[in-house]
Amino acid sequence: MSMFLVAVVLVGCMGKSGNSSEDPKEKPNIIFIMSDDHAYQAIGSYGSRINKTPNIDRIAEEGMRFENSFVTNSICAPSRAVLLTGKYSHMNGHIDNSTEFDGSQVTFPKILQKNGYETAMIGKWHLKSQPTGFDYWNVLPGQGYYYNPDFIEMGDTVRQEGYVTDLITDVSLNWLKKRKDDQPFLLVLGHKAPHRNWMPGPDHLNDYNGEEIPLPETFYDDYQTRSAAAKEQYMEIGEVMGPGYDLKLSEEEGSTKIVRQGRWWAQPYKRMNAKQREVWDAAYQPRNDAFHRQDLSGKKLEEWKYQRYIKDYLLTIASVDDNVGRVLDYLEEEGLTENTIIVYTSDQGFYLGEHGWFDKRWMYEQSLRMPLLMRYDGHIPAGSVTDQFALNLDFAPTFLDYAGIDITESMQGRSLRPVLENKAPDDWRQSMYYHYYEYPGPHQVKRHYGIRTDRYKLIHFYYDIDAWELYDLKEDPNELNNVYDDSAYADVVVELKQQLDDLREQYGDTEEATERYLPKEDK
Repeated sequence: MSMFLVAVVLVGCMGKSGNSSEDPKEKPNIIFIMSDDHAYQAIGSYGSRINKTPNIDRIAEEGMRFENSFVTNSICAPSRAVLLTGKYSHMNGHIDNSTEFDGSQVTFPKILQKNGYETAMIGKWHLKSQPTGFDYWNVLPGQGYYYNPDFIEMGDTVRQEGYVTDLITDVSLNWLKKRKDDQPFLLVLGHKAPHRNWMPGPDHLNDYNGEEIPLPETFYDDYQTRSAAAKEQYMEIGEVMGPGYDLKLSEEEGSTKIVRQGRWWAQPYKRMNAKQREVWDAAYQPRNDAFHRQDLSGKKLEEWKYQRYIKDYLLTIASVDDNVGRVLDYLEEEGLTENTIIVYTSDQGFYLGEHGWFDKRWMYEQSLRMPLLMRYDGHIPAGSVTDQFALNLDFAPTFLDYAGIDITESMQGRSLRPVLENKAPDDWRQSMYYHYYEYPGPHQVKRHYGIRTDRYKLIHFYYDIDAWELYDLKEDPNELNNVYDDSAYADVVVELKQQLDDLREQYGDTEEATERYLPKEDK
């Protein structure tokens, strides 16, 4: 990984970033909570019509909500690599989920650690290499399991009894209680939930019984004006979701035995102990029996699959919200709220049935937009909202700025501090650049890059296709009508292509860089 990163550059950058004149005791603590695949449209403070998140909303009520927060490569591991390094995927070398993160790179936890911070990484890591820059780490191997997961604590693997979201919070609170009082701290708290396969915790298994979640208005999108990319994906709820692993369907009425899908369902189910299985089966068997009696087909079956998916998804979020509340309550009880920056975000957006899809990857809006809520008492105005563009590229510079540490020159993001304090400079970004690489791969979303402004989105699909799409987000917020070939937008296309070229040059994403990451012929 990242063979093109020269060691001399790394050493030089680290040296510059180590300058800080502030007393460590005066620096803010940082708690960075990142869930996995939590869509902004499933958060109450974002106006969700299908979910309530009272504890997560507390951060918005007491801080700032970003309406235009975006990911630069909408997939789990690359998003985390961008977060740590403050650099685009082509610069940090971590373009997809298949590779191992180069932990020798400069990251903001390493810099904070060097400048007097006690640092911890707990929960979902998902970067294959061992965490670096942390005094303590206790992470899930790979994706981890919802029930009775393994944790790797400082190199030693131990299975823990319980539900993963609760356990991650338990470990985090225990670390906070034992931390050094004379040092500021950084806690990166990574939740597995609500990642596929959406297994709700025991406290929420029976929520939503008898309720119907409304379908998104684009659920039956036919992709009529789009390129082949939208039509050839493999992520439609009706066609792709597995009966066992995703939908937890039993083989027949009266049975608790879930439809076999090899290890995909067998492994997570076998992790449960007898009591957990008893509670799980009691919740799912009556619903599965009712499904078998209905003998559904066509649209009725597709809509049933949506209901099973979306309820399981929202119920995993319910546990995340509960545990965010536990962290916030602890900070208040210990008098840590005033001097602690609290962040809630997700590694990217997610589809909750929009366009008939689940998963992420696309530059289309539900995948591109990340929730971002930040609170810092006395510094970020309570209940504030901003339309300024923020990128996951910006987290590292922001934390260094608030810690009074020089921002490393290799970082490509900008500190959000002036935006958070309602002092956004006149030259704040008016557009953002996106690049997705994992194709051929899961869900078959084609490689693409593009630009988004406040009104327009221009996307170029490439590799085994050469197609452009343009959306007028003011006239078409659901991105149903590709107007790239509409003569009325000819001047817009010319202007956006120039801006896109400028952004690619600015961030060093040249054609040579793109060629470097194309699949090899023998793969």
